[in-house]
Amino acid sequence: MPTDLILFVASLLVAWLIFSWLIKVIKTSVTTAIIIVIIVMFLQITLGISPEQLWHQIINLPQNIQQLFEQIITHIPVKI
Repeated sequence: MPTDLILFVASLLVAWLIFSWLIKVIKTSVTTAIIIVIIVMFLQITLGISPEQLWHQIINLPQNIQQLFEQIITHIPVKI
């Protein structure tokens, strides 16, 4: 009987910890989604940038960063 009680309390504790973790993850995800929506709406309303244009820039971001570094490297004078 005491073993069953300990097992029951332990299972409740584990379930509570998992539930608390799940609530934190959902809260963080919803907050992030709301921030992204606000940023996209701000860009669309103030600058006329469509979500498609923004997505295109995000997709091309690694290539743009690579080009930026290449331009920086070519303009740095080399001293020997």
